[in-house]
Amino acid sequence: MQLVVARIGRAHGIKGEVTVEVRTDEPELRLAPGAVLATEPAATGPLTIETGRVHSGRLLLRFEGVRDRTAAEALRNTLLIAEIDPDELPEEEDEYYDHQLMDLDVVTADGVDVGRITEISHLPSQDLFIVERPDGSEVMIPFVSEIVTEIDLEEQRAVITPPPGLIDDRAEIASTRDAEAES
Repeated sequence: MQLVVARIGRAHGIKGEVTVEVRTDEPELRLAPGAVLATEPAATGPLTIETGRVHSGRLLLRFEGVRDRTAAEALRNTLLIAEIDPDELPEEEDEYYDHQLMDLDVVTADGVDVGRITEISHLPSQDLFIVERPDGSEVMIPFVSEIVTEIDLEEQRAVITPPPGLIDDRAEIASTRDAEAES
């Protein structure tokens, strides 16, 4: 199975390094020196990582055969794709790869069908499930343990206990002052 692990950004310096937008939770494994990655577009690859380092909070990579800024800039916006075993599991017990969560049915704890996961959005503060509802609309569900209480890969479902207002229009009044203002 192929997994997009990064997108190449702009060139950095004059010796062929590039910035990368990391799209994997395991960059130390997937983007290590010696890793051979397929690319999209395919004509630019495969690329072999020669060196990697962090500079000012950004990962910089240098690929074999890329020695100057012009060659590095030609790789801009290329997706880096790793080949992984679909049965491979993350090291931690409650961690999942995106491909394991895609297309899971989402149901509430009391069995109400919410929809199915069509996308996972990785934000700085938390991950979000983008769930397509049976009527075609979408709802975003934070992937936090307080809301997503169970992931059952065998049954292909995610069980949630959503707070009022997350998947319906029944929002709670947060304070008595708000309630008094509405009166």
